[in-house]
Amino acid sequence: MNERTALVTGANKGIGKHIARLLAAEGFTVHVGSRDPGRGRQAAEEIGAGARPLDLDVTDPDGIAAAAARIDRLDVLVNNAGISPSLAPPAETGIDEYRRTYETNVFGVVAVTDAFLPALRRSPRPRIVNISSGTASLTWSTTPNPQFTPGNGGAAAYRSSKAALNALTLLYAQTLAGDGFKVNALAPGLRATELNSVAASAGGDPAEAAQGALRLALLPDDGPNGGFFSWDGTSVPW
Repeated sequence: MNERTALVTGANKGIGKHIARLLAAEGFTVHVGSRDPGRGRQAAEEIGAGARPLDLDVTDPDGIAAAAARIDRLDVLVNNAGISPSLAPPAETGIDEYRRTYETNVFGVVAVTDAFLPALRRSPRPRIVNISSGTASLTWSTTPNPQFTPGNGGAAAYRSSKAALNALTLLYAQTLAGDGFKVNALAPGLRATELNSVAASAGGDPAEAAQGALRLALLPDDGPNGGFFSWDGTSVPW
């Protein structure tokens, strides 16, 4: 019962894989969540000691229930799985794209979080980290900021889904605070991953963003709850 355990969704690649690697290096048994079983097994093998593949499609209720049944106690949940189908503005984003994006980025987080709450409640220091985006900040979307140009209205489905995720992060943080939970959101910055087609030219290192997630996963009892933080630890305005 002294063994620390973690689950990272979408951990077979990108930022999620780096987060899983860092948690394993901290001594956690890390469940490497992946909707592709083959890629999940490969990622776990590459991470090495402490990594365990876990078949988990965050849009599949039966699969989520089966995964939750395998884990008795969980200390850290990192909701990392996410999609960004296009950079289209609202008027050019079809309703199906909104539905598909929210299914993963919002409803998937709710389904996974709720399914694993019993396991998290068995931890003396439960931590939930939701991987959001600086582009979800309504303040940064209307005022000058260091990450992107405000006012262009692009990536409407992705950005609005992450804004909804921020709201849910705050609501979960408020309702679970009395049970010792710390629930926070992370803006990882623009990174060179498959999620973002322009990130490669920006040169962002996903391993750098993973350090920010690790910081929130290891928060002490007096750490923040219900916050929105950049990868470097600074607060991001809602």
